[in-house]
Amino acid sequence: MNLKTFAAALVGSALLALAPAKADGPDKLVTILTAPEPQTQLMAMVLTMQAIQQNASAQILLCGPAGDLALKDAPASATAGQAPRDMSPQGLMQKIMQAGGKVEVCAIYLPNKGTGPEALLDGVTVAKPPEMAESIMADDTRVMSF
Repeated sequence: MNLKTFAAALVGSALLALAPAKADGPDKLVTILTAPEPQTQLMAMVLTMQAIQQNASAQILLCGPAGDLALKDAPASATAGQAPRDMSPQGLMQKIMQAGGKVEVCAIYLPNKGTGPEALLDGVTVAKPPEMAESIMADDTRVMSF
């Protein structure tokens, strides 16, 4: 091997070592939703579902007014179908859960709502702040916030 070829190979190896490595397995998405507007809530669910369909794992954190999506007795704004596919924010959230997505309400949502976990849809849990922070901070995680 001549000196030019060796130098080129050495530089190429160094550049590869510096390039960020793509983690094995699916990317992770954490969607943080606080917005009260049904259209914004639905769009957050649409994008989260699209990520799942592109092999990402998804976790949704609902806080403030968006926490109402997780209620068994949700307001009409969470359950009313919207154009163009007559899908509701809560309905698409439930499809995300069926597809393997994890949905949690923030730890302070239920105490400030004056209710307990029995008010939540089956499969929705209360987030544990240390675990949620770990999910958000993971190198292979993308965070969307609405």
